Amino acid sequence: MNLSYLVFVKQVPDTKNITGEAMKPDGTVNRAALPAIFNPEDLNALELALNLKDRFGGKVTVATMGPPAAAEVLRQSLYRGADEVALLTDRAFAGADTLATSYTLSCFAKNNGKYDLILCGRQAIDGDTAQVGPQLAEKMDIPQICYVEEVLELDRKKIKARRAIDGGFEIVESALPALMTVINSNEPRPASAKRIMKYKKAKTRNELLTLHANAAYTDAEFLVKEEEELKQKGLWIHALSAADVKADIDRIGLKGSPTKVKNIESVVLKSSEMKKIEDNEAGIKFLVNELIKEHILG
Repeated sequence: MNLSYLVFVKQVPDTKNITGEAMKPDGTVNRAALPAIFNPEDLNALELALNLKDRFGGKVTVATMGPPAAAEVLRQSLYRGADEVALLTDRAFAGADTLATSYTLSCFAKNNGKYDLILCGRQAIDGDTAQVGPQLAEKMDIPQICYVEEVLELDRKKIKARRAIDGGFEIVESALPALMTVINSNEPRPASAKRIMKYKKAKTRNELLTLHANAAYTDAEFLVKEEEELKQKGLWIHALSAADVKADIDRIGLKGSPTKVKNIESVVLKSSEMKKIEDNEAGIKFLVNELIKEHILG
């Protein structure tokens, strides 16, 4: 089947390494002060898309919105098997909340191809809102299936998937096109050594310019030629601005974001009291008595 899958991914700050410099005065995350990683559940969404491609055929496109450095998660997507990638990068996108983000992503999805299935991770670890996927489906006016664990059936017209719910699961069927948010129910495949050797050279225009920034002299004709060579080899990472995706400037970035992060802090849970339980019958009896005393048992 000639199906087309679009996966939205995100480069996020590693929330396990929060520091005092994590926030800027305007309430946005100081991403430069934190190490960046591939959002974990977006890797699960990418793996599901690649699995569907293996089972049913088709093409996998991966897109991300972020600063120029976010091109790294696109290279990582290519290493794992993505066919095409795109970077939505523009200073006007900065500071976007979920509403502005989902609007921007919908502009890309509507104006840069026709997709049968859009996949997102359930949520990003830098926000934990789980809002972007559902908001994107609403803006695209397509059905959504959230908390997807597995796709059972897929054809040109419909999809059947299993999704997690409290205490169990549901089998849900939807017409296409549709959107799914994916939970960490699969094992993302590792990067292919062969694809790493090829796609480590993939670049955006900004990266190409940076690469030659320190050269004594690099003429425009040389850069155009190198860009064409990268495109011919499938190593060009398309970088799109707000104008390229036809986004309304009043609905993106900080300007289009009605919510702001007030504060962020690292919370460390410490035990105020510890009791050692001996690994014997007396210790077990003591533990049971303590649990009953605290009304945890009985």
